[in-house]
Amino acid sequence: MESLMGEGLRSRSSGLKPIETKRKGGIEEYDMVTVEDEPLSPMARLFQDRKFDVHAVAFMAFKTRISPQPVKEKLVHTLLKHPRFTSLMVVDEENLTDMKWVQTKIDLDQHIIIVEVDETQLESPDKFVEDYIYNLSKTSLDRSKPLWDLHIINVKTCQAESVVVFRVHHSLGDGTSLISLLLACTRQTADDLKLPTIPTKKRRPTPSGYSAKEGLWRLLGNFWLFIVMFVNTAVDVFLFIITTMFLKDTKTPISAPPNFESNNARRIVHRIISLDDLKFVKNAMNVTINDVALGLTQAGLSQYLNRRYAIGGKDKGATERSNNLPNGIRLRSFLCFNLRSSAGIEDLANMMENGSKGKRGWGNWFGYALLPFKIALRDNPLDYVKEAKATVDRKKRSFEALSTLIMAELLIKFFGIKVATEVTYKGFSNSTICFTNLVGPQEEIGFCGNPITYFAPSTYGQPSALMINFQSYINKMIIVIAVDEIAIPDPHQLLDDFEDSLNLIKNAVIEKGLVKNLK
Repeated sequence: MESLMGEGLRSRSSGLKPIETKRKGGIEEYDMVTVEDEPLSPMARLFQDRKFDVHAVAFMAFKTRISPQPVKEKLVHTLLKHPRFTSLMVVDEENLTDMKWVQTKIDLDQHIIIVEVDETQLESPDKFVEDYIYNLSKTSLDRSKPLWDLHIINVKTCQAESVVVFRVHHSLGDGTSLISLLLACTRQTADDLKLPTIPTKKRRPTPSGYSAKEGLWRLLGNFWLFIVMFVNTAVDVFLFIITTMFLKDTKTPISAPPNFESNNARRIVHRIISLDDLKFVKNAMNVTINDVALGLTQAGLSQYLNRRYAIGGKDKGATERSNNLPNGIRLRSFLCFNLRSSAGIEDLANMMENGSKGKRGWGNWFGYALLPFKIALRDNPLDYVKEAKATVDRKKRSFEALSTLIMAELLIKFFGIKVATEVTYKGFSNSTICFTNLVGPQEEIGFCGNPITYFAPSTYGQPSALMINFQSYINKMIIVIAVDEIAIPDPHQLLDDFEDSLNLIKNAVIEKGLVKNLK
């Protein structure tokens, strides 16, 4: 573990210090590939504050051992073709608010860390990898180099022959962009010329023609939808504003502990469940995968909290009428929505292959929304999914994310980045969870000819004690949680509750005869 604190890594307690540069005749004074400067976006600047030193990590498990040299050769022709990954973040000392990305030469040996380990001395290889990532979360990327690194761990775990951890600072881009870029560096194992395919949502066909009466009803329907969207947006923005000011979630056992710091280390663990089981529930109940994922999350959190509330007191049971949960728990997730038209995997692959500098759909351009979680035990497990669907459908009929993006940019413009950072930090701190659900490839993919058995994204550095990520891959759904161990000392138990909740919901579908909806 000592290698974690070596060259290229540093303790996160030191704060963030972008590289200061002097100018002579308008040209930066160090070795660069080009002199093309690009200013940081307002959202990217927000991530330069010590309170938002957020790093995205994606750990990929492989079916084979990893040889470092082919990885280096692959990165030269893929990742390094993207200007963000060959650029330094610099600030002009004459104008400290002028922060830019400036390209520079890169030494791959400073970004690829090969973990040397004697496997015969390991009691638990899985625990070794878990502890490695835990210790990694104590460190921050070195600002004197481009803000990414890759760790190769050739250790056989229960699910893989080796693990690679890819770490990127969040100022380089939002989570969707970073995962898309990572997938653009892979190819299908069945055909190494083909990129991964990501399932897309099918659009309903638009009627080509309708009568005058139908047209009138359609016009009235659109007008009513506008009224609903307007009212919902007003309510959501109001709740968002008072949350950033004073409205806090209920204090629960999984809330951030007193004196919590966003740079606390995170324990990142995962559980692989069956995507086919989620699709089974989805089709039977006529909902979406996202509805099922949110439903089983609410069910798992309710079970976990019910158990935690019983510690040190009388256990009242685990039924809808008799349980240990307080009434009216307010528990919300502070969601980030990518509002940029994202570049697809094929676009990113073409950009890297052709050496293009285009960055369409890249960067941090997102709004925020508060997603309430219903914490309560239900005798009918299907109620968890029904409540989740109602919540998601309600959020779809709102411009909350777009409105908060506009508010954030106005805040930065008129009051500065520090005020905007404080407001955003308060919003995260007054909620409990960060939650995401990402769609992955439908077929097996490989990197440098090495088949990937699963990959799991997460983050650390956010001002929340619990981060929950859902990531699909082939017929698997990987649930990844990043926790502060003071708040959640038993993260594997929480994963057990998520898995048990899915089984309860699936069995309820079968028992209630909803499988006939599949025929």
